[in-house]
Amino acid sequence: MTWRGGPTGGDPHRFGTEAFYASLGRAFVAMCAVVPVLFLIEALDVGLHADLDVAAGIIPHRIQGLDGVFFSPFLHADFNHLYSNSIPLILLGTFVLAAGTRRFLWSTLMIILVSGLGVWFTGSPNSVVVGASGVIFGYLGMLLTRGLVERSWWNVAVVLLVGLLYGWQLLGILPTDERISWQGHLFGLLGGIVAAILFRRRRAELHQPQHTEPPLTLP
Repeated sequence: MTWRGGPTGGDPHRFGTEAFYASLGRAFVAMCAVVPVLFLIEALDVGLHADLDVAAGIIPHRIQGLDGVFFSPFLHADFNHLYSNSIPLILLGTFVLAAGTRRFLWSTLMIILVSGLGVWFTGSPNSVVVGASGVIFGYLGMLLTRGLVERSWWNVAVVLLVGLLYGWQLLGILPTDERISWQGHLFGLLGGIVAAILFRRRRAELHQPQHTEPPLTLP
């Protein structure tokens, strides 16, 4: 007698396979490890009075503030700012990372560059911009675009779920009177869209045969 179970092994990008859940679990653990590092940086900044926000944040239109394009996502104005970014960063980052480490790293770099340079060119020269929210909006745009480009509907479902949980934050891509960098959010979202297109899975990859465990044969 031959018995075929549900989807086991197989493509880690295919929803429902064991490889998919294993990849998702590893990504979740990795993203949970990132957040304590951000808290450590903030604790050192506060404890040592290092004023890292000004020293390494983005200062629009000023050459001395250009290095903040790379450093600002690791810095936050205070612990409340960091708390508000932590959960969406873990949630969205997990699903982006689950698609592959190399794609995650290149995509994150693209988002950081587009978001940071967008802030540097269009932000107020009297401001200092820090925070991971540009990256968060980048991951949001990436998952949505990836779902459409690669026809990976579970990516779209993740975005809809996050939209239900944090829909009010999505208004951050629009100009407001609050002390938030809507430019960072908007350009982060655009960076995520660009990254999803540039680093998408090619058609040949999408149609590769799945490697699954052989059927179980019983005597």
